[in-house]
Order: sequence, then C-alpha cells, then structure tokens
Amino acid sequence: MTLSYIDLSPIPYGGNRTSALQDTIETAQFIEDLGFKRIWLAEHHNAANFAGRVPEVVIPIVADRTKHIRVGSGAVLLNHYSPFKVAEVFSTLTELFPGRIDLGIGRATTGPYSDLALQRNRSSRQTTDDSMEQLEELLHWFTDDFPKDHAFSQVKVYRDEAPEFYLLGSSSWSARAAAQLGLAYAFSGFINPSAAYDTTQWYKGTFQPNNKLYGRSRPYLILSISVYAGETDELALRLSAPMQQYMRDLYRKGQINEPLKPEDEAVRLLGNNTSLQRLTDPTNFPKHIIGKASTVARELKEIAKTIGVDEFMIQPMTANHAGKLKSMELLTRALDNV
Repeated sequence: MTLSYIDLSPIPYGGNRTSALQDTIETAQFIEDLGFKRIWLAEHHNAANFAGRVPEVVIPIVADRTKHIRVGSGAVLLNHYSPFKVAEVFSTLTELFPGRIDLGIGRATTGPYSDLALQRNRSSRQTTDDSMEQLEELLHWFTDDFPKDHAFSQVKVYRDEAPEFYLLGSSSWSARAAAQLGLAYAFSGFINPSAAYDTTQWYKGTFQPNNKLYGRSRPYLILSISVYAGETDELALRLSAPMQQYMRDLYRKGQINEPLKPEDEAVRLLGNNTSLQRLTDPTNFPKHIIGKASTVARELKEIAKTIGVDEFMIQPMTANHAGKLKSMELLTRALDNV
C-alpha cells in the first residue's frame, strides 16, 4: 500500500512556529525512511495553531533536507493567486529538484477578511467563482498552448522541468474537474468522509484520459484520511484526544485559534465523549480512523479495496511530534504484516 503524508506544521507542545517548521523537516526525513512516497505541505492563513501557510517556501527546504521523497503543496489555493505566478514558482522548484516536486492545486476560503487581505485589488470583494477558468489557465501555462488570439499567447513560462499535477478537493466540483481534464485527484476524506465513495467513483467512472503534460492515461486516486494508530486502542485515543476536543469546541464555539490541549487535559475535558468508531461500511468510513495499529491497517486495506484507492495521504492533527512519528511507524509496520 502506498502511503504519503500531508503536514499542517502544527505548533508542538512547548514550542513555537520555528520549532513547528523544524518538526516538518524531521517528519519528512522520518517518513522517507519508512518508505512514504510523498509529503505535501498545507496552506493555512490566519491560523494560530499551524505554521504551514506558504508551501512554496517550505517545499525547497524540505526537498533539500531529504533524498528522494516527493515534496509538494497540499494545496496551493489557486483562487487567491495568479496562475502565471504559480506556474513560474513551481517550474523553478522543479528545476531545483527535478523529478521530485508535486503541484497540488486547490481552492478554499480562508475567511472573509483574510480572503480580502490576500487579494491584490481591495476595492471590492471577489464574489464570482472562476475556479475552472483559473485551473485551465494554470495548465495552459505549462503546455504553452493558449489559442493564438488569446493575449497570453504572447507570454511564456520558460522552464526546463514541470511538476506532477494533482487536483485536491472534497466536493463534486473537484471530482468533475479532475475527470474532465484527466488529472490525478486527491479527495479530502478527513473533511467529507460521507461523500468519499460517491465522489471518487464519479471521478473514476467519468475520467477522460489526457496525454498532455499534466494529464493521465488512467484515473489516479489519492484518499486523504485522518489516522491515529497506537500500540493499543487506548493510546491511539489519547493521541487523538486533543484533536477531538479542539473539533468539539470549534463546532460548538467557533474557536478556531484555540491551542491544542495537552493530552491528559483533553481526555479529562472530553470525559466519556472520546470517539472510537470502528469501520462497518468501507463506503462510509469514520471521519477519523483511530485505534491499535493492526486494526487501523486492516480498515485502511478494506477502504482501499472498496473505493479503489491508489494511495493514502495520512493526516494526524496533533501537537505531540514524537507521538505522531511513532504512530506513522506503527502504521507502516502493521500494513506490512496485514
């Protein structure tokens, strides 16, 4: 089973943003040794708990400090940027690290005020959805095939190399766009698990092969999923407790920038409300896969077989850096033995 990792660069217990970014580098080195295929770096703005906000800056540092693992964005939020600039940035990254850079493309709001702060033109707030136009423009920059009567046909992204392309999303729009353009697709199962089966099957069933630089001859599906694996169910629950307590307060109080609580405190605050859902239907898996590593490994294999997953992108949200690395090690070993 192919495993990869998406890192939000969470602020560790007793640490700061600098140590969070150092942890990201160490995580990449650690999972490279475990055999993970790639690490993607997230883009989160106005976020007190996560240092991952400019993947294009951190990508070359991580690539330089590792040997062969692929490094990419998870994702560049294209709705906030010039596709031309994104194409130049990722062409340069790929020239620095040939054959190792992924361009993960996404779209998301970061909040009404931070969205406006990201805009170059502050005279009005963008309300139109031009996601497909932005995506197609980005791809045209890499293939240099704007129509001759298009103004951008007079401009070129000069490059030696190109990244691998992935469209990220958690909605039917992203699945349709990836299928229509023949792109590899990463579905955010940790955001919208109940829609994972139908959305990914739509992508695979309507996929149109594309022999252009960015395209694929067959669908390629990455499923991003929240995983906490431990030596026992109890230890896995403990590792996940700060995330569960954080999400509870987020839904109840809207407290997005509250720090992750220490594990003992989170367990106490949750009382008997910690969630340990076992997989009963692979087409409707739990939002978080938590448990003894061997159990988690079996459930991931069931999900992969049922949905047709080519690769899992693992995401544990935790401020316990050592616990996170241990969880990935336990999961990798368990998968080898299932």
